[in-house]
Amino acid sequence: MSEGQGKRRKLQGKISQEGRLPPGQSLTVKFPVLHYGPVPTFDPSTWEFRVWGEVDQEVTWTWDEFLELPRIKVKMDIHCVTRWSKFDTEWEGVSLQTLVQQEIIRVKPSAKFLLQHCDYGYSTNMPMSVAMSDNFLLASHFDGQSLTPDHGYPLRGVVGAIPGREGLKDIYLWKGGKWLRGLEFIAEDRMGFWEQAGYHNDADVWDEQRFASDG
Repeated sequence: MSEGQGKRRKLQGKISQEGRLPPGQSLTVKFPVLHYGPVPTFDPSTWEFRVWGEVDQEVTWTWDEFLELPRIKVKMDIHCVTRWSKFDTEWEGVSLQTLVQQEIIRVKPSAKFLLQHCDYGYSTNMPMSVAMSDNFLLASHFDGQSLTPDHGYPLRGVVGAIPGREGLKDIYLWKGGKWLRGLEFIAEDRMGFWEQAGYHNDADVWDEQRFASDG
């Protein structure tokens, strides 16, 4: 066993003892790149972000306008359905909870689910109860740096687990869409790309809800 492997195993044991390692997951110190399709090109002069559906008024922001929205930083553990977990990652971006609370987005009571729309037609869905939680972020920065293109630059949804916080639903990372371009608020649930392909609609990491057949 190499020195690096020994350190990783020791750290994984510590994280596991703290109750932060979900079943079936292994700690990684890297940040693996996984996505479907090509990496899109970002042009800040033409990029737009759209909010529509069950809202009082549709909104479209340019990149410069999006950067003016209130921002926060959140430290989270992230868990990939492919069985790796990365701990104590710091994300910076825009909280949907804040946008709704400050009435920057006015969501109708009929909105029960959120569908994230991304470049090349990718989408993923989640209940509003998850989208409005502290552990969901529209992120532009990771560990103090702008996202890299492979990880969703300039903007991605990210959902994780906040250490020490109870009452939050911890779901797999695919539920945060890379290269995010819009949010559609919907009254009835509508499955996204991987959900239609057989991934679990709820994606709870502690129940190992990886695929629809996992119950």
